[in-house]
Amino acid sequence: MSDRLSVFKTYKLYVGGKFPRSESGRVYEVTDSKGNWLANAPQSSRKDARDAVVAARKAFGGWSGATAYNRGQVLYRVAEMLEGRRDQFVREVADAEGLGKSKAAAVVDATVDRWVWYAGWTDKIAQVVGGGNPVAGPFFNLSSPEPTGVVAVLAPQESSFLGLVSVVAPVIATGNTAVVVASEKAPLPALSLAEVLATSDVPGGVVNVLSGRTAEIAAPLAAHQDVNAIDLAGADEVLAKELEIAAADNLKRVLRPQPVDDWTATPGLDRLTAFLETKTVWHPTGALGASGSSY
Repeated sequence: MSDRLSVFKTYKLYVGGKFPRSESGRVYEVTDSKGNWLANAPQSSRKDARDAVVAARKAFGGWSGATAYNRGQVLYRVAEMLEGRRDQFVREVADAEGLGKSKAAAVVDATVDRWVWYAGWTDKIAQVVGGGNPVAGPFFNLSSPEPTGVVAVLAPQESSFLGLVSVVAPVIATGNTAVVVASEKAPLPALSLAEVLATSDVPGGVVNVLSGRTAEIAAPLAAHQDVNAIDLAGADEVLAKELEIAAADNLKRVLRPQPVDDWTATPGLDRLTAFLETKTVWHPTGALGASGSSY
């Protein structure tokens, strides 16, 4: 019989490509569906939220300026790394959501597939929501999608992994950077996802992951002047209303909570287009000769 002590996993925040502890030094207990202790997760403070926004803004220029094809390659690499750590995520999702191993495995497989699905859309969404516009005159008029900026994402509370990826992947696929508030009661899959992002090709600061009390972290994010949009997927009705009011101060885009009965269903393009702006460019065609014909 071995007298070796187990090495417990230390969960940390993910901010700017690094793994800091909470600035406040606080942690809170995370338990499974039966109340058994799983880990101590960092309890983020307002300072952690502000630091995450700074990191996301710093990363925005490089990430939004990368080609859509390159972003797709990076996201696909994340899916590869998720696949390699499948067994770990099956265990964590089973504990977090009270699922049997086979159901948890199905959730993890669907999550990897969801990431691949969004990776494939990075260089195609412009063809769907952009294009040439008919105008009266010798001009080209072209509309193209551009990322909104820094997006705060409140991850779904009940779907700790599939729901999480379903709201984070479309944000970064379109060139935005994200500050993610993990599920309050089940943050461990999100914090482990951060480890995958760090060992993939995702630049530091593109995704920042915070754990703790959702309302406490979300309030400074909703009021932050350098956050351009917020997804309220993980907020209840009362909190969502408070955050929407705070977000109005700098005219943030707000995606209100949408009831999702089945996260495994094909998500459509709504979340891809929710945090895109449309840039329209006019360009003269020029004239070809005295007849006034043009191309």
